[in-house]
Amino acid sequence: MLIDGHNRVVDYLRISVTERCNFRCQYCMPEKPFSWVPHENLLSFEDMFEFVKVAIDEGIKKIRLTGGEPLLRHGLVQFVKLIHDYAPNIDLAITTNAFLLEETAQSLKDAGLKRLNISLDSLKPEVAKQIAQKDVLDKVLKGIHKANSIGLGIKINCVPLKGINDSEIIDLLEYCKKNNWEIRFIEFMENSHASVKQGLSSDEMQEIISKKYKFTKGKRVGSSPSQTYILEDGYKFGIIEPHKDDFCSDCNRIRITAEGYLIPCLYFEDALSIADAIKQKDIKEASNILKKVLKNKPEKNKWGSENQSNRAFYETGG
Repeated sequence: MLIDGHNRVVDYLRISVTERCNFRCQYCMPEKPFSWVPHENLLSFEDMFEFVKVAIDEGIKKIRLTGGEPLLRHGLVQFVKLIHDYAPNIDLAITTNAFLLEETAQSLKDAGLKRLNISLDSLKPEVAKQIAQKDVLDKVLKGIHKANSIGLGIKINCVPLKGINDSEIIDLLEYCKKNNWEIRFIEFMENSHASVKQGLSSDEMQEIISKKYKFTKGKRVGSSPSQTYILEDGYKFGIIEPHKDDFCSDCNRIRITAEGYLIPCLYFEDALSIADAIKQKDIKEASNILKKVLKNKPEKNKWGSENQSNRAFYETGG
């Protein structure tokens, strides 16, 4: 069992398999190309899997593959299969923008993938294009419905932005409700890489929804950062409020980047690399580094403090 320095059980590993992305979403990525990490600097999936086995053996029960856009990295399906074959009961999911999902959903499911978290910020082609800075909506919706049709679990994530897609909150909620998918609205997370600067607060989102629907506040599920709300007919939606730290007391996450840096908290600059240890097949040292990182995992996020991380979300998967 993995225990951090504040006696929290850590059983959730988020793996960013690439920094690359085929979108340039205004709340995340720069508009212009920038320097990517050279492929040779990335951990191979074979090396990454050596660490994953250590993590699973130490108590990891849930794994999320993120990016950048994870479907861009060649060999992802084989990596999913390696994890599933080693630990079939692992809760194995991918966070994706779904642009490449129609072509890959079946092979991912066959490899052992169970669930998908999918970004869907608009149902209007022109607004989706404005946010992603390319024409994406048709392929995204086809990918989502393909995954749904073959039985992959789906959650939808949406970042409401003032003056851009904030008028679609009800439409997106009703679209997901009709398809029996949970939607989670996410407060905009300020970062130096974004080209927009203002999103909606949780209170503003709730006010918009309350104009059409009555809902009650539910219990937070486990260690999820999402606060659950329940409509009168029982449909549940979520709102993620990253500016708060009330979910930190139950945090069970640790992150690893594509280069092999272990990150104990999204807004924590300190990280340790397992890359050399893994490449040298020194599994004991990799395990020791993991435990050091867990010992240094902060009690609460550093949001708004002078120590706030400047690390980009496309490095860690958010």
